[in-house]
Amino acid sequence: MSPLERKLYDNREPNPSIMSDLKSSLQADIKTAMKASDKTRLGVLRLISAAIKQREVDERIELTDADVIAVLDKMSKQRRESITQYESAEREDLAAVERDELEIIGHYLPKALSESEIDTLINAAISDTGATGIRDMGKVMGQLKPKLQGRADMAAVSAKIKDRLNA
Repeated sequence: MSPLERKLYDNREPNPSIMSDLKSSLQADIKTAMKASDKTRLGVLRLISAAIKQREVDERIELTDADVIAVLDKMSKQRRESITQYESAEREDLAAVERDELEIIGHYLPKALSESEIDTLINAAISDTGATGIRDMGKVMGQLKPKLQGRADMAAVSAKIKDRLNA
């Protein structure tokens, strides 16, 4: 191994110049949680970091903030579904753990949109795409997904679009 290769290999700290703002914020929060001995927060932050790194390795790309938000959105959706399952099984202890994780994940997601803002975006997307029936739902969802990713529950948005297009 040449000296240059060794230097690159030994430099295991992520390169901040190519790292997205969310990922660098996450790394800083991991260090803060380690110093504060906050095991719960540290565990969730490491889960987030692992999910991001897994996607980067799988797709062989450096994730942008939008990609990181998509990963976080997926993780929050998984937590919401788990909470529902645990509550239906009357396992409040496990549901509480999932709620705590969801709260920490939610810290990194953009501010959620209100119902009226979502309705406004849906109406605009329907008029922009010229959607007239349920068969045009894909066009509407395609236009809305980048705007709503991480800011709204896409399943609820989908249901609203179905209602509007069926009416």
